[in-house]
Order: sequence, then C-alpha cells, then structure tokens
Amino acid sequence: MNINFNFEDVDFVLPDEQSLKNWIDYTVKNEHCFTGNLSYIFCSDEHLWDMNKQYLGHDYYTDIITFDYVEEQFVSGDMFISYDRICDNAEKFGVSRETELLRVMIHGVLHLVGYDDLTDEQEAEIHKMEDFYIDVYNSKFKK
Repeated sequence: MNINFNFEDVDFVLPDEQSLKNWIDYTVKNEHCFTGNLSYIFCSDEHLWDMNKQYLGHDYYTDIITFDYVEEQFVSGDMFISYDRICDNAEKFGVSRETELLRVMIHGVLHLVGYDDLTDEQEAEIHKMEDFYIDVYNSKFKK
C-alpha cells in the first residue's frame, strides 16, 4: 500500500493521516481490489481550475480531478482536490469540513474501483457508497 498526501498551494492539516490511509486501503479491499499507488494532491481552486481546462477542456471549478492508473485489480491514481471547494461545499451543504473532505477523498477512490456518476442512477449509487464509507471511517478509523 502506497498512499501519499501532498499539498500544492494550500496550507491545512489533515485529521489523522494514518487513519485516513487505513480507511482508504480498507475501502479498496472492500471493493475487491488491491491498493497500488494513490496520491492525493490538495490544491487551490485556481490550480484545479487550470488543470480542469488544460486536461479536460472544462472551464469551471470542481472539487476533484482523478487520474486513473488502475491496472487490473491494482488501484492506482492521482487525485487533485481543491481545498477551497471543500470549504465552500461544506458550508453550502451544511456539513463539517472534515465530512466534506472525506466525501471527496473517497469519491475519487470509488471512481478508481469502478463507480461512475454520469447518470442520475449512477450518481445516486456513488453518493450512497460515499455515505457508507464515511460511516465506516467514523465508526472504525476516526480517533
């Protein structure tokens, strides 16, 4: 298991990095896969907006962009997360920043293990799984 957390142009402290790594690894294994190399890169809105335009041709802010390097059952990828979006969305949805952070972090992993959110039905399913794994984190991994 190789899970890394990096910070581009933002300054904040993740809750408990080891608990987060254990939770992410648990999620991957629970989805019948193996944890390869996963990198989380936390950045600003502007940084992610530039990436969204450059790599995806989208001219809007987003909370996460996931680059998929999955090979067979080995889940690997780079997940760029806007901490600005985390803060704004937490306020917008009336949840804590930690809960929104967990939601976005696990959302990227769920994409890597095969979940999509292109249709309303897929979006409902991935949100259900986000809620499930946030509950797992809070009950088994949060210190």
